[in-house]
Amino acid sequence: MTPDDWHITGDLTRFLSRAGEFLRSRPALHTVHLTVTEALGGRGLRVYGEGDPVFGVLERGGDVRAAFFRTPPGRLMLTPAGAKEAAGLAAQLALRGDELPGVMAELDTAAGFAREWARLTGADLGLHARQRLYRLGELTPPYPLPPGRPRIAAANDRERLVRWYVEFTEAIGESGTSQDPGEWADARIAYGGITLWETPDGVPVSMAGITPKVAGQVRVAPVYTPADLRGRGYAGAVTAEVSRMARAANAREVLLFTDLANPTTNALYQRLGYRPVEDFAGYDFHAGPAPR
Repeated sequence: MTPDDWHITGDLTRFLSRAGEFLRSRPALHTVHLTVTEALGGRGLRVYGEGDPVFGVLERGGDVRAAFFRTPPGRLMLTPAGAKEAAGLAAQLALRGDELPGVMAELDTAAGFAREWARLTGADLGLHARQRLYRLGELTPPYPLPPGRPRIAAANDRERLVRWYVEFTEAIGESGTSQDPGEWADARIAYGGITLWETPDGVPVSMAGITPKVAGQVRVAPVYTPADLRGRGYAGAVTAEVSRMARAANAREVLLFTDLANPTTNALYQRLGYRPVEDFAGYDFHAGPAPR
């Protein structure tokens, strides 16, 4: 295989004309690619940062085999690919002189790309996170529910959403690659994409978001409860509510990611009815000695 098997472009329309059907053919595995490209098309190419996005498609015999995108300053996001295909992409991007902060992909794909990138560029690798993708089976709401009720976040919740989004991205180590908190809050409020759990006296104590429906799937993200309010069942209650809402809106797939280093959240989502689909890994690249 040669690196030229990968077709790289900065044109979102051209990318989707080649990769759109492929991405929609497996909406669960490609959930991030679907939701991000939908946002780029609807809200502008700079919604995730000031750099120009880059997209790529691997085609063989007229068939798309894999795809990727990168929205600077974020990591390269790669669909599952074989070892040779991942290595070929690393080779082509290295030849282009691209500077990558990292990669996120299915476990073996991410590891294969990261190893080849390190070999070619001399970068030092750091495992950022291991994540598990879950799919909702039969929803089982927690019982008993904590006191309070759910409600959709509105414009007067904006300040709180901004603050919680900043805290959430800091907690997961993504504050440097996340989108502008104000723009994120405005977009979510506009389509009713955040649900709050509030106490009986009307104080919000937890939030759960949901992405717009694309290719019949939605993803629950983010789920956040401030540290001093955890352990009271709020996250489970609000996650169950947005999951119910997604099903009521006829989403064929309801998905979410968890950090495999957090056994509490993984156990919680399984109790709610979420079942494992695939494991993913994120690697960070740091400048190392020049390769020989």
